[in-house]
Amino acid sequence: MPKKRTGSRTEDLLIQPAHVILFCAVILTLLGIITLFSASAHSGPDPYFYLKRQVIWGGIAVLAGIVVSVAPLEKSKPLAWIGLALLVVGLILVLIPGIGVLVNGSRRWLSLGPMRLQVSEFAKLGFVFALAVYLGANQRHITTFWRGFVIPLALTGLVSGLIILQPDYGMAALCGAVGFCMMYLAGTRLLYLIPSVMTLISLFGVALYLSPTRWRRIISFLDIEGNRLDGAYQLWQAILAFGAGGVHGRGIGNGRQQMAFLPEAHTDFIFAVIGEELGLFFTGGVLLLFAVIFFIGILHLRRAPNLYQYLLVAGALIVITFQALINMAVVTGCVPTKGMPLPFISYGGSNLVATFIVIGLLINTSNSWAKAPLPNKKRNLKEIVA
Repeated sequence: MPKKRTGSRTEDLLIQPAHVILFCAVILTLLGIITLFSASAHSGPDPYFYLKRQVIWGGIAVLAGIVVSVAPLEKSKPLAWIGLALLVVGLILVLIPGIGVLVNGSRRWLSLGPMRLQVSEFAKLGFVFALAVYLGANQRHITTFWRGFVIPLALTGLVSGLIILQPDYGMAALCGAVGFCMMYLAGTRLLYLIPSVMTLISLFGVALYLSPTRWRRIISFLDIEGNRLDGAYQLWQAILAFGAGGVHGRGIGNGRQQMAFLPEAHTDFIFAVIGEELGLFFTGGVLLLFAVIFFIGILHLRRAPNLYQYLLVAGALIVITFQALINMAVVTGCVPTKGMPLPFISYGGSNLVATFIVIGLLINTSNSWAKAPLPNKKRNLKEIVA
């Protein structure tokens, strides 16, 4: 007699979540390359300029993902602090005139010959790695004030503070949100977290108010149509792109927004190009693929062998998900304009490499956790990481 089949389809899928996640990542990356060529075709004398550079970075990204996919996670713990220290030095170097590259009033890049490295893209992952190592090592002290709250808060503040000096308010807010989510998942007391979150949100609001450029973006966001020729011009053009694309889109290469109408069409606002040329079904498909990556990753966390690996994967998933949500919310006019690349799709080598490092991490844990038994559905975090 054939053996009785046990478990649900979800449990079968959890055995190899890497296959599903890798499929989604490949589809998004290919869509990004196709859209990038269309979006940058009118950006200069060489219509292949951005495409060639993105393909080169794509090769580097795949190589980085492969390395991470086979790295021993437990033996890599000591590297977390070395990596974080180097990244902090990098975040300091970009602030120094003559070393950091100044673009549109912000210093976020280090020059590497013909290419630029955005240190904050790697700092967000190095920060997740270090915080996961620390919280995992101090699991028994998570509910205490100093070791469970003050020290991880200081790590979060260090990275976010250096990034906000560039200035890059969006990336700083992303790192802060990820840090607090990881602390909450680890078990830090809400008595400490809630007041600190409210205080930091207030301070962040004051910082925005004191920055004339960013405050103008918020004011323009409150009346997009009234400011469509001024502070809300970029967002207004993105909205027009979605409207022109409709359900079916105008076709690849037939969009007009990238013809100097929509600034930064190949970077932060590439989602609008997808909306105009490919329509509602493809923009919905992009959202669906990101949702699949997130939910498959969350279900995958049920197999985590300890708190360190649980937080490492959870933090990486939160980084990718929050970044995608912020980008799509900005481009569709749900939140004020903020430069934030769309993972896998936007032009930018640093972001692409960092994103594939996350994919490599998910593949790594999918292989190493494959033999772990699935926990009971009612099992909580404390039981998972015990």
